[in-house]
Amino acid sequence: MAKQTKPKENTSKTVPANDEEKGKTMPFTKKNYIIVLIGVALIALGMILMIGGGSDNPDVFNDKMFDFQHLTLAPILILVGFVVEIVAIFWKKK
Repeated sequence: MAKQTKPKENTSKTVPANDEEKGKTMPFTKKNYIIVLIGVALIALGMILMIGGGSDNPDVFNDKMFDFQHLTLAPILILVGFVVEIVAIFWKKK
């Protein structure tokens, strides 16, 4: 009696079934996602820095809300975060 052998499994990459699937690749790489997370962190940090500066008592005025942190630093961080997000979207591997 002859031995039966198993057919060899194809361990190579699968071939796309049609022309539409041939050009499909992931739009973002790991580096894109890291840049996105950096942008989100900058935006969150800017929002956190904007918190505070008010007064607990409505009859007392607090000048702290007009300091450098609230009026200049926080909005700049938020804008830089959005620019980083745009860079992350358009970043392409060379």
